[in-house]
This record gives sequence, structure tokens and C-alpha cells, in this order.
Amino acid sequence: MKLSTESPSGRGRRPSLRASGGYTLIELMVTVAIVAIIASIAYPSYRQFVLKSDRTDAVRTLTSNAQILQRCYSQYFAFNNAACPAVLAAASPNGYYAINNTAVTANTYTLVATPTATGAQNEDTTCVSFTLDQTGKQSAVDSGGNDQSTTCWGSN
Repeated sequence: MKLSTESPSGRGRRPSLRASGGYTLIELMVTVAIVAIIASIAYPSYRQFVLKSDRTDAVRTLTSNAQILQRCYSQYFAFNNAACPAVLAAASPNGYYAINNTAVTANTYTLVATPTATGAQNEDTTCVSFTLDQTGKQSAVDSGGNDQSTTCWGSN
């Protein structure tokens, strides 16, 4: 007895159930699970990298303001001379940090950068505040008030 591979209508072969070559639901779910695991590992590392790289916004702005004040001092022998340009930035260029020009006197100044209230840098608990004074002393603290100067200013 010979088995026929033709369909009852006589129009050719019957297609097999797996002839389409697609993926099964199990294969797709395994792929989704693998992607989810990789994403759950990678995203926190990526976010930490972004927070760390955005710290340069504070460092750059504090350094620029300090240069303006030092130029003023070299010309007028005072950091707070009325002839000095009043272009000290109140906010960093990218808007991640607010810059406070506290205690500007004739012989001293202290510049402080803190994350803006609505900025993404609020999530950065390692570098909550950056400080730069007229001697060039750079300091920074974390959310617990611990010194993080070498980490935040880029030395580590």
C-alpha cells in the first residue's frame, strides 16, 4: 500500500505544522528573560556612570568662577572690587548644579555647588556638595557629611 502525500483535493503536499519556521512562545520568553536580566544588571551601572560624569558640570563651573575672581584680584587686589565683572554663574551650564558665591570678601571667597532641586544629580549621594576657596582648596561631602574630595573632584 502506497501512502499519498497529496491533499484530498489533489493540489499538492499538505504543509506540516512546523513548516513556517517561526519561533515558539517558549523561545521568545527565554529571549525576553535573558534581555531582562542583562538590562537589570547594566542599567544601575549605566546610571552611576552618568551621575559620575555629570559631576564635571559642577567642577567646571566652580573652576571658571574661581578664575574670574582670581583675575579680579590680580587687577584690583580684591575679590569683591566693584569694577570686577559680575558674571559669576548662579547655575552650572547644564543646569545640574546651583552655584553659591558665599563669603566673597576682599581677600577670601568660597564657592559652593549643590545639585538643583529638580535636577537628575539629586540621585548622586556620593557628591552632595562641592566647595572651592581662594587658596584652591577643593572639598566635597556625601549625603552623610563625610569627606569625598578625592572621589568627587576626579582624583579617584
